[in-house]
Amino acid sequence: MGKIEKLSDEQIQARLGDIPGWKIAAAKLHREFQFKNFVEAFGFMTSLALHAEAKGHHPEWFNVYNRVVIDLSTHDVGGLSVFDFEFAAAANGLYGR
Repeated sequence: MGKIEKLSDEQIQARLGDIPGWKIAAAKLHREFQFKNFVEAFGFMTSLALHAEAKGHHPEWFNVYNRVVIDLSTHDVGGLSVFDFEFAAAANGLYGR
C-alpha cells in the first residue's frame, strides 16, 4: 500500500457528491443515521465495525438508542483521506440494506 495523503479542500468537495447524507463538520466527515430501534442501530454498528477492522480504519462514533452519529478523519494525515470517503460509502451501503 502506498503512502496515504491528506485530501485538498477541492478534492473533498468533489468527493462529497459520491456519499449522500454526509457533510463536513469540524473538519471531519459527519453523518447521523436513524434506525427503527436500538437493535437495528447496534446491528449496523456491528457490521460496520467488522468493515473498520478489516480496513484498519476506525470511526469516531456515538450511539443513543436508535441513532448512530459518525465522524471520520484520518489521524495519520491530520485531515481527510480516501479512507474516510471509502468508509462513508461502506456505511451508506450498509444503511441502504
